[in-house]
Amino acid sequence: MGTAIENNHLFPERTNVHFVQIIRRDYVGMITWERGQRHDAGMRTGAAAVCVAGVMNGVTDRKVTVRLPGGALQLEWDEQSNHVLMTGPAEEVFTGVWPA
Repeated sequence: MGTAIENNHLFPERTNVHFVQIIRRDYVGMITWERGQRHDAGMRTGAAAVCVAGVMNGVTDRKVTVRLPGGALQLEWDEQSNHVLMTGPAEEVFTGVWPA
């Protein structure tokens, strides 16, 4: 389904697609089809959008755990600041030196 949605005529430049399973109001599962392939490596793309969309559609709370293939994230759409706060594991995946 990811390929069909990504390449739909409604998206002339293609699009990323997020598949979400509502497990509870405070817990959802999510996988992402990102322009050409399904990601199982823990892509966090779109998790904040999933949090906001869940609230706007009345299916999740403002605080929600999003289970991704690479691990779970805790998200909160803060009513006061209107920001989405994301908490979860982080690890270094690259080091390097940028030329001056």
